[in-house]
Formats: sequence, structure tokens, C-alpha cells
Amino acid sequence: MNLVIMGPPGVGKGTQSHLILEKRKLIHISTGDILRMAIRSGSDLGKKVQAVMNSGDLVSDDLMMELIKDRLSQDDVQNGWLLDGFPRTPKQAEGLVEILDGIGIGIDAILVLRAPAEEIIRRLAGRITCRACNEVMNLIGLGGVSPVFCPFCGESKDPKRSKPALYQRADDKEETVRHRLEVFRKKTLPAAWILEDRYPLHEIDGNGRPGEVTQRIESVL
Repeated sequence: MNLVIMGPPGVGKGTQSHLILEKRKLIHISTGDILRMAIRSGSDLGKKVQAVMNSGDLVSDDLMMELIKDRLSQDDVQNGWLLDGFPRTPKQAEGLVEILDGIGIGIDAILVLRAPAEEIIRRLAGRITCRACNEVMNLIGLGGVSPVFCPFCGESKDPKRSKPALYQRADDKEETVRHRLEVFRKKTLPAAWILEDRYPLHEIDGNGRPGEVTQRIESVL
């Protein structure tokens, strides 16, 4: 089974991806993983990626397409994959369709997780990260209490700097979240509609407990 999962920040895409991978034994394909694998391989393509990243530039759509095509042609993904974090733009969606047609494979389901903007902001506004162990937690899950000590590693201070261990990332602040949601609406959703012209697309209600969302996904798979 070949799947694509899409959704705005804070909708629970990471949690659901993990559960899908675990149940269906698919290969996880994310843009970050692809970039790291290419660099580690030492291939000519990997050297191109390394040069771009060393210069501080973003990897172009054309180069990203080369990487996606290379990854989808490898032996370990032949029994099924979950593509996560790609495509993000209409141009990338068009390129993905072309790649899949060239390889002779398709997508069994595109899963688009949705939730109201205010719910996503509420979730992310309560998210804190530990500088000591990099674990991410949500104050909602902690009963709304702001802890001093990290529940995972027990640290209250960053071991390397004299700062509190627990902090809110700039990405999780309301104004940043609203901007990211707008980018998703304007760029990534149109990419999903392009894929829908060729493959089955299912909009999944991302509200509720993770188990409830998982049941909705399973019902369409």
C-alpha cells in the first residue's frame, strides 16, 4: 500500500503517521530522511544535496524531484510506503504524478487531516519543548499545569546554558501558527487537489483523541 499523508501543523500528522507505519509495516519517506540518506550515500546526487545545504540554500524543486524519484525506485519501498511532508506545492504535486507514472506505480490513498484553526492554535499554544532532552509535550496533556521539571528527563535547567529546560518554540506561538496555517491553505491544499485528480483522496477529521482519528483513517483504508 502506498500512502501520502498531509495536514497543517498541529493536526496530529506525526502521531498518525507513526501508528500507520507500525500497523501496516510501511516504509516512512519524509523529505528530511531523504536528504539525510542522500548525503550519507556519497552518491553524485547526494553530493549535489550536500553542496546546496552547505551553502545555506534551500533544496530546489527539481533537485527534490530527483531525490524522490531515486528513493521511490529503491528495493526497500517496493512493499509499500508512506510519503510524509511532500508534496508541499502544486508544482511538487505535478512532479510527483510524473515520477509515479514514469516508475509505473500509484498512490492508494491520500490522507488529508483537517481541524479548525482555533483548535490547532489551542493545541500548539500549549506545546512546550525540553532543551535538555528535546522531548515535546503539551500542557493540555499535563492538566494545564506548567511544570518546572521536565517529566521525561527530570531537568529544570538546560545543562549547557543557564536557561530553564522547558520553553515554547517560536514556531508554536500564535502569530507564527496562524501564518503556517495560511501557507498550508494557499500552497499545500492546492497540491492535494492536484493529486486528487489521479488518486483517491480522503479528508480526515483530526479532532478528538488520537485513537478516534486512527479509527477514521482505518475506516477509509
